[in-house]
Amino acid sequence: MPDSKRIQILLVEDDPDDVLLASEGLRVMKIANDLHLAMDGEEAMDFFHRRGRFEDAPVPDLVLLDLNLPKKDGREVLAEIKADPDLCRIPVIVLTTSAAEHDVLGAYDKHVNAYIRKPVGFAALLDVFRTIEEFWIGAALLPPSQATVTFNGNGRS
Repeated sequence: MPDSKRIQILLVEDDPDDVLLASEGLRVMKIANDLHLAMDGEEAMDFFHRRGRFEDAPVPDLVLLDLNLPKKDGREVLAEIKADPDLCRIPVIVLTTSAAEHDVLGAYDKHVNAYIRKPVGFAALLDVFRTIEEFWIGAALLPPSQATVTFNGNGRS
């Protein structure tokens, strides 16, 4: 990811060890970022809606989401993000220990961008970051004059 643009990453994680691993992984991968932390699903939704201590929170460019959270689990958070027209375009990477088929399929049914099982390998995570940055964040940040779609050779905006 280019160093000229720091991406805003919201990490939704309740395990302090996993928070340290994620922040270290971003450092090792040289991802230019500002990392914000929500310790449970309710805090995550407060962050998105700028409530309470998150009233000055930026709109995240990317969400790293654990599924197993207190107060409101990550499955609910994912469903709420993807159902909200103001949030649904934010890419979400699930980082979880769950290998349950219903969690994997449920996450993809809700349009998660990637599902990665913990412990996370930095090389695999970097590949996902590069893909999301190139094809998702990069496209989302195009100036409106360049954000056109072509159908049968006719440009449409």
